[in-house]
Amino acid sequence: MIFPESPEQPEQSISFFFEDVAFELPDEQSLQAWLLSVAEAEGKPIWEIGYIFCSDEHLRGINVEFLDHDYYTDIITFDYSDDARMQGEIYISSERVAENAETNRVSFHHELCRVMVHGVLHMAGYKDKTPEDEAAMRNKEDFYLTKLPL
Repeated sequence: MIFPESPEQPEQSISFFFEDVAFELPDEQSLQAWLLSVAEAEGKPIWEIGYIFCSDEHLRGINVEFLDHDYYTDIITFDYSDDARMQGEIYISSERVAENAETNRVSFHHELCRVMVHGVLHMAGYKDKTPEDEAAMRNKEDFYLTKLPL
């Protein structure tokens, strides 16, 4: 994991890392501001979140090692939050995002933002294991995507 255990973490920090993939993130500052505003609106501001973009195989390896799930996924969120602030790591497969974008007939950027906000919503307390929870999560994603400044 990428965060040291230190109480002196910077306030309101979102970082982007690329593990074994490379692509351009459009306007990182606008993305960070948007994600910070989502967390604030959900009543749980961000302390520090690291987004780690990686390949399908890398994320599947994490899924197997840490969650004992042997399948591909687009996102895994490790939530280290306390009651007041969000802290964690969000791993995203850019390959899975690209495939989902094609399937859903949306741009890569749109789908990437959907997955990024999905991770923040998990840290805010939203679940997606039941059809009802999944629908509520999708509604929140759609709502916040309308607020995207890009």
